[in-house]
Amino acid sequence: MENTRRDRVLEIFFRGLRGEDLCVQKLADEYEVSTKSITRSLNDLKAFLADHRELVGHTELQYSHRDKCYRLYMDEFLSSKELFAMVEVLIGARAFSKDELLQLTSKLKRFTTPEDRNKLADLIRKELYQYPEVKHDCDSVMDTLWQLMLCISEKREITVEYYRADRALREHRLRPASLMFTDFYFYLIAFNTEGDEDKPLYFRVDRIRHITEHRKKFTTADAPAFDEGLLRQRSLFMWPGKLRTIRFEFTGISVQAVMDKLPTARVIERTGRKYLIEAEVYGDGIKMWLLSQGPWVKVISPEDFRDEVKYRLRKALEQYNNE
Repeated sequence: MENTRRDRVLEIFFRGLRGEDLCVQKLADEYEVSTKSITRSLNDLKAFLADHRELVGHTELQYSHRDKCYRLYMDEFLSSKELFAMVEVLIGARAFSKDELLQLTSKLKRFTTPEDRNKLADLIRKELYQYPEVKHDCDSVMDTLWQLMLCISEKREITVEYYRADRALREHRLRPASLMFTDFYFYLIAFNTEGDEDKPLYFRVDRIRHITEHRKKFTTADAPAFDEGLLRQRSLFMWPGKLRTIRFEFTGISVQAVMDKLPTARVIERTGRKYLIEAEVYGDGIKMWLLSQGPWVKVISPEDFRDEVKYRLRKALEQYNNE
Protein backbone atom coordinates (compact mmCIF):
# COMPACT_ATOMS: atom_id res chain seq x y z
CA MET A 1 0.00 0.00 0.00
CA GLU A 2 2.80 2.38 0.99
CA ASN A 3 4.71 1.58 -2.21
CA THR A 4 1.60 2.26 -4.28
CA ARG A 5 1.13 5.65 -2.63
CA ARG A 6 4.82 6.53 -3.06
CA ASP A 7 4.70 5.56 -6.72
CA ARG A 8 1.60 7.68 -7.21
CA VAL A 9 3.30 10.74 -5.71
CA LEU A 10 6.31 10.26 -7.99
CA GLU A 11 4.09 9.82 -11.04
CA ILE A 12 2.16 12.99 -10.22
CA PHE A 13 5.43 14.89 -9.74
CA PHE A 14 6.81 13.82 -13.12
CA ARG A 15 3.49 14.59 -14.78
CA GLY A 16 3.78 18.06 -13.32
CA LEU A 17 7.32 18.33 -14.72
CA ARG A 18 5.91 17.53 -18.16
CA GLY A 19 3.58 20.48 -17.76
CA GLU A 20 0.34 18.58 -17.16
CA ASP A 21 -2.54 20.23 -15.35
CA LEU A 22 -3.10 18.24 -12.15
CA CYS A 23 -6.84 18.07 -11.51
CA VAL A 24 -7.79 16.27 -8.26
CA GLN A 25 -10.99 14.70 -9.57
CA LYS A 26 -9.40 13.61 -12.84
CA LEU A 27 -6.44 12.04 -11.03
CA ALA A 28 -8.76 10.30 -8.59
CA ASP A 29 -10.72 8.76 -11.45
CA GLU A 30 -7.55 7.72 -13.25
CA TYR A 31 -5.90 6.08 -10.22
CA GLU A 32 -9.25 4.72 -8.96
CA VAL A 33 -8.86 6.25 -5.51
CA SER A 34 -10.73 8.90 -3.56
CA THR A 35 -10.17 12.62 -4.01
CA LYS A 36 -8.90 12.66 -0.41
CA SER A 37 -6.12 10.23 -1.38
CA ILE A 38 -5.06 12.45 -4.30
CA THR A 39 -5.19 15.52 -2.05
CA ARG A 40 -2.92 13.75 0.47
CA SER A 41 -0.49 12.87 -2.35
CA LEU A 42 -0.41 16.49 -3.50
CA ASN A 43 0.12 17.67 0.07
CA ASP A 44 2.99 15.17 0.48
CA LEU A 45 4.52 16.55 -2.69
CA LYS A 46 4.13 20.17 -1.55
CA ALA A 47 5.70 19.31 1.80
CA PHE A 48 8.67 17.62 0.11
CA LEU A 49 9.27 20.63 -2.14
CA ALA A 50 9.07 23.00 0.83
CA ASP A 51 11.43 20.93 3.00
CA HIS A 52 14.10 20.42 0.29
CA ARG A 53 14.54 23.85 -1.25
CA GLU A 54 18.31 23.43 -1.20
CA LEU A 55 17.81 20.52 -3.60
CA VAL A 56 14.84 21.60 -5.74
CA GLY A 57 15.21 25.40 -5.56
CA HIS A 58 12.05 27.48 -5.66
CA THR A 59 9.73 24.76 -6.93
CA GLU A 60 6.10 24.64 -5.85
CA LEU A 61 2.64 23.41 -6.76
CA GLN A 62 0.30 26.33 -7.35
CA TYR A 63 -3.47 26.06 -7.53
CA SER A 64 -5.36 27.78 -10.35
CA HIS A 65 -8.84 28.74 -9.14
CA ARG A 66 -9.82 29.58 -12.68
CA ASP A 67 -8.90 26.18 -14.12
CA LYS A 68 -9.42 24.23 -10.85
CA CYS A 69 -6.12 22.39 -11.10
CA TYR A 70 -2.57 22.40 -9.75
CA ARG A 71 0.50 23.29 -11.83
CA LEU A 72 4.17 22.83 -11.05
CA TYR A 73 6.31 25.98 -11.20
CA MET A 74 10.11 26.07 -11.04
CA ASP A 75 12.75 28.80 -11.04
CA GLU A 76 14.52 26.77 -13.72
CA PHE A 77 11.59 27.20 -16.09
CA LEU A 78 12.41 29.42 -19.05
CA SER A 79 10.27 32.51 -19.47
CA SER A 80 8.27 32.93 -22.63
CA LYS A 81 10.59 35.67 -23.87
CA GLU A 82 13.71 33.56 -23.22
CA LEU A 83 12.28 30.53 -24.95
CA PHE A 84 10.92 32.59 -27.84
CA ALA A 85 14.37 34.10 -28.43
CA MET A 86 15.99 30.63 -28.43
CA VAL A 87 13.43 29.17 -30.83
CA GLU A 88 13.75 32.15 -33.16
CA VAL A 89 17.52 31.56 -33.32
CA LEU A 90 16.95 27.87 -34.10
CA ILE A 91 14.45 28.71 -36.85
CA GLY A 92 16.65 31.45 -38.34
CA ALA A 93 19.76 29.26 -38.30
CA ARG A 94 18.04 26.59 -40.46
CA ALA A 95 20.66 24.13 -39.26
CA PHE A 96 18.33 21.21 -38.59
CA SER A 97 15.70 19.31 -40.51
CA LYS A 98 12.07 20.18 -39.83
CA ASP A 99 11.57 16.97 -37.83
CA GLU A 100 14.61 17.72 -35.66
CA LEU A 101 13.46 21.31 -35.12
CA LEU A 102 9.97 20.20 -34.09
CA GLN A 103 11.48 17.72 -31.66
CA LEU A 104 13.74 20.39 -30.15
CA THR A 105 11.01 23.00 -29.75
CA SER A 106 8.65 20.42 -28.26
CA LYS A 107 11.21 19.55 -25.58
CA LEU A 108 12.11 23.18 -24.92
CA LYS A 109 8.46 24.07 -24.36
CA ARG A 110 8.38 21.66 -21.42
CA PHE A 111 10.75 23.98 -19.55
CA THR A 112 8.36 26.88 -19.42
CA THR A 113 5.08 27.48 -17.59
CA PRO A 114 1.79 26.15 -19.00
CA GLU A 115 0.56 29.68 -19.72
CA ASP A 116 3.78 30.65 -21.50
CA ARG A 117 3.78 27.31 -23.31
CA ASN A 118 0.48 28.16 -25.00
CA LYS A 119 1.64 31.67 -25.88
CA LEU A 120 4.82 30.33 -27.40
CA ALA A 121 2.95 27.75 -29.45
CA ASP A 122 0.78 30.51 -30.92
CA LEU A 123 3.80 32.72 -31.67
CA ILE A 124 5.86 30.15 -33.55
CA ARG A 125 3.16 27.94 -35.13
CA LYS A 126 3.23 29.66 -38.53
CA GLU A 127 7.03 29.89 -38.61
CA LEU A 128 7.38 26.18 -37.89
CA TYR A 129 4.78 25.35 -40.53
CA GLN A 130 6.61 27.42 -43.16
CA TYR A 131 10.09 26.38 -42.02
CA PRO A 132 12.41 26.17 -45.08
CA GLU A 133 14.72 23.33 -44.14
CA VAL A 134 18.15 23.02 -45.75
CA LYS A 135 18.72 19.78 -47.68
CA HIS A 136 21.11 17.38 -45.94
CA ASP A 137 23.03 14.32 -47.10
CA CYS A 138 23.31 12.79 -43.63
CA ASP A 139 20.38 11.08 -41.93
CA SER A 140 20.55 13.38 -38.90
CA VAL A 141 22.68 16.47 -38.35
CA MET A 142 22.24 16.10 -34.59
CA ASP A 143 23.41 12.47 -34.53
CA THR A 144 26.38 13.24 -36.79
CA LEU A 145 27.40 16.20 -34.61
CA TRP A 146 27.33 14.05 -31.49
CA GLN A 147 29.36 11.27 -33.09
CA LEU A 148 31.96 13.78 -34.25
CA MET A 149 32.08 15.42 -30.83
CA LEU A 150 32.81 12.06 -29.19
CA CYS A 151 35.58 11.34 -31.71
CA ILE A 152 37.11 14.77 -31.03
CA SER A 153 36.92 14.17 -27.28
CA GLU A 154 38.53 10.72 -27.60
CA LYS A 155 41.06 11.95 -30.19
CA ARG A 156 40.06 9.11 -32.51
CA GLU A 157 40.95 9.03 -36.21
CA ILE A 158 37.99 8.78 -38.57
CA THR A 159 37.26 8.25 -42.25
CA VAL A 160 34.36 10.22 -43.69
CA GLU A 161 32.43 9.69 -46.89
CA TYR A 162 31.90 13.28 -48.00
CA TYR A 163 30.00 15.00 -50.80
CA ARG A 164 31.99 17.89 -52.23
CA ALA A 165 30.28 21.01 -53.55
CA ASP A 166 30.32 19.47 -57.05
CA ARG A 167 28.51 16.41 -55.60
CA ALA A 168 31.51 14.13 -56.08
CA LEU A 169 31.71 11.57 -53.27
CA ARG A 170 35.16 11.28 -51.68
CA GLU A 171 36.72 9.54 -48.68
CA HIS A 172 39.02 11.39 -46.26
CA ARG A 173 40.94 9.96 -43.32
CA LEU A 174 41.09 12.69 -40.71
CA ARG A 175 42.05 13.78 -37.22
CA PRO A 176 38.97 15.73 -36.08
CA ALA A 177 39.74 18.87 -34.11
CA SER A 178 36.69 21.09 -33.67
CA LEU A 179 33.10 21.88 -34.65
CA MET A 180 31.76 25.28 -35.61
CA PHE A 181 28.54 26.81 -36.92
CA THR A 182 28.06 29.64 -39.40
CA ASP A 183 25.53 30.62 -42.09
CA PHE A 184 23.08 27.67 -41.92
CA TYR A 185 25.71 24.94 -41.56
CA PHE A 186 27.81 23.11 -38.97
CA TYR A 187 31.42 22.54 -39.97
CA LEU A 188 34.00 19.97 -38.93
CA ILE A 189 37.55 21.32 -38.71
CA ALA A 190 40.03 18.51 -39.11
CA PHE A 191 43.59 17.66 -40.22
CA ASN A 192 44.80 15.12 -42.75
CA THR A 193 46.53 12.00 -41.47
CA GLU A 194 49.04 12.27 -44.32
CA GLY A 195 50.26 14.90 -46.76
CA ASP A 196 49.87 18.46 -45.47
CA GLU A 197 49.09 17.60 -41.86
CA ASP A 198 49.30 21.18 -40.53
CA LYS A 199 46.64 22.71 -42.76
CA PRO A 200 43.12 22.83 -41.27
CA LEU A 201 40.40 21.42 -43.53
CA TYR A 202 36.71 22.33 -43.42
CA PHE A 203 33.86 19.85 -43.98
CA ARG A 204 30.16 20.65 -43.89
CA VAL A 205 28.68 18.24 -41.37
CA ASP A 206 25.44 17.79 -43.33
CA ARG A 207 27.44 16.55 -46.37
CA ILE A 208 29.07 13.73 -44.41
CA ARG A 209 27.28 10.59 -45.55
CA HIS A 210 29.06 8.12 -43.29
CA ILE A 211 31.69 8.10 -40.54
CA THR A 212 34.02 5.18 -39.85
CA GLU A 213 35.68 5.32 -36.44
CA HIS A 214 39.16 3.79 -36.27
CA ARG A 215 40.86 2.22 -33.30
CA LYS A 216 43.90 4.40 -33.83
CA LYS A 217 43.99 7.48 -31.68
CA PHE A 218 46.15 10.57 -32.04
CA THR A 219 47.89 12.83 -29.56
CA THR A 220 48.02 16.58 -29.30
CA ALA A 221 51.40 16.42 -31.03
CA ASP A 222 49.82 14.71 -34.06
CA ALA A 223 47.20 17.43 -34.59
CA PRO A 224 48.45 21.03 -34.53
CA ALA A 225 47.21 23.07 -31.59
CA PHE A 226 45.08 26.09 -32.40
CA ASP A 227 42.98 28.66 -30.61
CA GLU A 228 39.37 27.77 -31.44
CA GLY A 229 38.11 31.21 -30.43
CA LEU A 230 40.63 32.98 -32.65
CA LEU A 231 40.01 30.54 -35.50
CA ARG A 232 36.28 31.26 -35.23
CA GLN A 233 36.94 34.99 -35.56
CA ARG A 234 39.18 34.55 -38.60
CA SER A 235 37.32 31.73 -40.39
CA LEU A 236 33.80 33.07 -40.74
CA PHE A 237 33.35 31.86 -44.31
CA MET A 238 34.73 28.32 -43.91
CA TRP A 239 36.80 28.37 -47.08
CA PRO A 240 40.31 26.90 -47.08
CA GLY A 241 43.26 29.17 -47.65
CA LYS A 242 46.06 31.02 -45.95
CA LEU A 243 45.84 33.55 -43.16
CA ARG A 244 46.25 37.09 -44.41
CA THR A 245 45.73 40.65 -43.28
CA ILE A 246 43.61 42.65 -45.70
CA ARG A 247 42.76 46.32 -45.96
CA PHE A 248 39.79 47.79 -47.75
CA GLU A 249 37.86 51.03 -47.95
CA PHE A 250 34.17 50.96 -47.04
CA THR A 251 31.67 53.66 -48.01
CA GLY A 252 28.42 51.83 -47.30
CA ILE A 253 25.54 52.67 -45.02
CA SER A 254 26.61 50.84 -41.83
CA VAL A 255 30.23 50.33 -40.88
CA GLN A 256 28.96 48.62 -37.72
CA ALA A 257 27.55 45.81 -39.87
CA VAL A 258 31.06 45.26 -41.26
CA MET A 259 32.56 45.18 -37.77
CA ASP A 260 29.92 42.68 -36.66
CA LYS A 261 30.55 40.46 -39.70
CA LEU A 262 34.35 40.53 -39.29
CA PRO A 263 35.25 40.24 -35.58
CA THR A 264 38.94 40.94 -36.26
CA ALA A 265 38.18 44.14 -38.20
CA ARG A 266 39.30 47.53 -36.95
CA VAL A 267 39.00 51.01 -38.41
CA ILE A 268 42.44 52.37 -39.30
CA GLU A 269 41.34 55.70 -40.69
CA ARG A 270 38.16 57.64 -41.38
CA THR A 271 37.63 60.38 -43.95
CA GLY A 272 34.04 61.60 -43.97
CA ARG A 273 31.91 58.54 -44.81
CA LYS A 274 34.93 56.56 -46.04
CA TYR A 275 36.45 54.02 -43.61
CA LEU A 276 39.78 52.27 -44.04
CA ILE A 277 39.36 48.85 -42.41
CA GLU A 278 41.91 46.15 -41.60
CA ALA A 279 41.05 42.52 -40.78
CA GLU A 280 42.76 39.15 -40.37
CA VAL A 281 40.99 36.33 -42.22
CA TYR A 282 41.54 32.74 -43.33
CA GLY A 283 40.69 31.50 -46.81
CA ASP A 284 38.98 32.92 -49.88
CA GLY A 285 35.49 33.24 -48.46
CA ILE A 286 36.20 36.87 -47.59
CA LYS A 287 36.63 37.53 -51.31
CA MET A 288 33.03 36.55 -52.05
CA TRP A 289 31.74 38.68 -49.20
CA LEU A 290 33.69 41.74 -50.36
CA LEU A 291 32.42 41.26 -53.92
CA SER A 292 28.87 41.10 -52.60
CA GLN A 293 29.26 44.65 -51.24
CA GLY A 294 29.47 46.09 -54.76
CA PRO A 295 30.62 49.73 -55.03
CA TRP A 296 30.71 50.14 -51.25
CA VAL A 297 34.06 48.32 -51.05
CA LYS A 298 37.49 48.94 -52.58
CA VAL A 299 40.28 46.50 -51.70
CA ILE A 300 43.59 48.24 -50.91
CA SER A 301 45.97 45.44 -49.91
CA PRO A 302 47.64 43.00 -50.16
CA GLU A 303 48.33 43.60 -53.83
CA ASP A 304 47.82 40.00 -55.00
CA PHE A 305 44.46 39.87 -53.20
CA ARG A 306 43.47 43.21 -54.73
CA ASP A 307 44.33 41.82 -58.18
CA GLU A 308 42.18 38.73 -57.56
CA VAL A 309 39.18 40.89 -56.68
CA LYS A 310 39.70 43.12 -59.72
CA TYR A 311 39.88 40.03 -61.95
CA ARG A 312 36.59 38.70 -60.55
CA LEU A 313 34.90 42.03 -61.08
CA ARG A 314 36.09 42.22 -64.70
CA LYS A 315 34.84 38.67 -65.35
CA ALA A 316 31.44 39.57 -63.88
CA LEU A 317 31.24 42.71 -66.01
CA GLU A 318 32.12 40.75 -69.17
CA GLN A 319 28.92 38.74 -68.76
CA TYR A 320 26.92 41.94 -69.22
CA ASN A 321 29.16 43.44 -71.93
CA ASN A 322 28.68 40.33 -74.08
CA GLU A 323 24.88 40.72 -74.18
